[in-house]
Amino acid sequence: MSAERRSFKREGADSRKEALIRATLALMADRGPSAATVRAIAEKAGITQGMIRHYFSSKEDLINAAYQTHMHGQTDAAKRAAGAGGTARNRLALVVRASVTPPVADPTALSLWAGFIHMVWRDPSMRATHEQTYLRYRDLLQSLIAEALAEAGRIVDADEARRFAIACNAVVDGLWLEAGALPDAFEEDELAYIALDSVAAILGLPLILDEQCEPDRENT
Repeated sequence: MSAERRSFKREGADSRKEALIRATLALMADRGPSAATVRAIAEKAGITQGMIRHYFSSKEDLINAAYQTHMHGQTDAAKRAAGAGGTARNRLALVVRASVTPPVADPTALSLWAGFIHMVWRDPSMRATHEQTYLRYRDLLQSLIAEALAEAGRIVDADEARRFAIACNAVVDGLWLEAGALPDAFEEDELAYIALDSVAAILGLPLILDEQCEPDRENT
């Protein structure tokens, strides 16, 4: 088989897997976990039911893949918001703000998370994915916190940076829940500034956004 043929088959398989994951997320976001039946997922993805087992070992495996995709998407969106330039303090501020504003924090994101979270303690694979995705975001915070503090002349060890990240993540998570549950209850950017003030208080490091260093939102 030629390399071109192998590449074509691989791209086709990846495309179908992605379609199944997108269909699962769309159904769960719209009508909850019970709507994500094998038949409904297959119909929405435009794939036969039997083909699902070709790409995933079980429906549970597909649900787990959808959970990972959703959570990675959340972290990736926050990370992209920081861009690669500017000061470490500004990159941290941009990640914090992105984490409590749309599209990271909105009713759809919360609905999906709520649909998945009740499965975490019933399914070891889901629990492993939950831990991995939690650590992925927390490690992002930890790295940015350590860099921002070092930039300000405060060197912290890994244990202290980890504790800071856990505390800051807890604050961000709480505001993320409020933003998703009651999106119309707050003024524009109100939760973002509360998040920035709270994280700044935890770290003892003022967080003021440098608007000139923000990445182009059209490319995030």
